Amino acid sequence: MSKKDKFPVTRVKNIEPKTRNEDWIVWAAWADRITFEEIYEKTGQKENEVIQIMRRNMKPRSFKLWRKRVATKSIKHRKLFMYKRKKLDKNFIE
Repeated sequence: MSKKDKFPVTRVKNIEPKTRNEDWIVWAAWADRITFEEIYEKTGQKENEVIQIMRRNMKPRSFKLWRKRVATKSIKHRKLFMYKRKKLDKNFIE
């Protein structure tokens, strides 16, 4: 048994697509750690365009679940992300 075999292998369910096309946008929109602003910076697609892409590429029920998640508890906007991050850091320090 080599030293390499002792470490667990991390498997990612949804790996990041190599090209920045609609597949990447769908992947990034599902990822909570990627904000709409970052998607815009990397692809030029605004939030409403991302929503249209998601609507085209997903089943209706999946789209509804995604929209609910993004609208209620997700941190898909940089301002909300920074606010949540500060709140977490504050709680961690105390």
